Amino acid sequence: MASGGPGQDGRARKVRFTVPGDGEDVPAVMWVPERPAERRPLVLVGHGGGMHKEAPFVTGLGSWLAGVPGYACLAIDLPYHGDRIPAEESGLSPLERRARLGLSAWRERNSGATGQAVADWRAALDAAQDVDPVPQGPVGYIGLSMGTRFGVPLVAAEPRITAAVLGLFGVAAGTESDFARAARQVAVPLLFLQQWDDELFPRNDGLNLFDLFASPDKTLHANPGGHLDIPRAEIDNAVRFLRGHFDSAGRAAAPDAASA
Repeated sequence: MASGGPGQDGRARKVRFTVPGDGEDVPAVMWVPERPAERRPLVLVGHGGGMHKEAPFVTGLGSWLAGVPGYACLAIDLPYHGDRIPAEESGLSPLERRARLGLSAWRERNSGATGQAVADWRAALDAAQDVDPVPQGPVGYIGLSMGTRFGVPLVAAEPRITAAVLGLFGVAAGTESDFARAARQVAVPLLFLQQWDDELFPRNDGLNLFDLFASPDKTLHANPGGHLDIPRAEIDNAVRFLRGHFDSAGRAAAPDAASA
């Protein structure tokens, strides 16, 4: 299933491949540790709006997680992003693409993209087992802004995901939507990141979304600044959160010495 040659990136191989989708193939990339393992965690990294599977943030996080703690990482181009941008919209900014399409058509496109994104992620998660022959350990998800918009329904629907880092998103109080209903189904350990002065998602909308999550183990970290001003320390916290969860899951899965 993999297409193209893997490239060396530190102590990780970068493998680009294509996932056959329902009517459209999904471009994907994995960062796979060079060192062997009996099993290893897999981290899904969801990119933000206007970005793609190999945006600097995604590439930096994926290669670091594969090279240092030794996790496999997976990213895909979400609908209408990266290599999935329609040819007639290639080279245009997100605002120019929206203006070209028209506001009503843009909203209709976005409303139909969630189900496609969830199906694409789940298909890519299946395909990842062919790219990395090492059995998968626990699966985590990191996705902010649009990565949360698509990540919440994914985490709600995919039982293999056992921990998530979400944030930079929100819903108004009293909202009844498919997204809000999905948020109420998210019950995995969760770290939520919020920018206190976010110009795209008002503070109360972020707090309301955090309230909707059913996770008994959930933490909110808030920092001053706008949508793109998230401190580097919070990304470090996100990695630390997933590592702690994976380590706990590994200890729980290990046989008890007394019963071995």
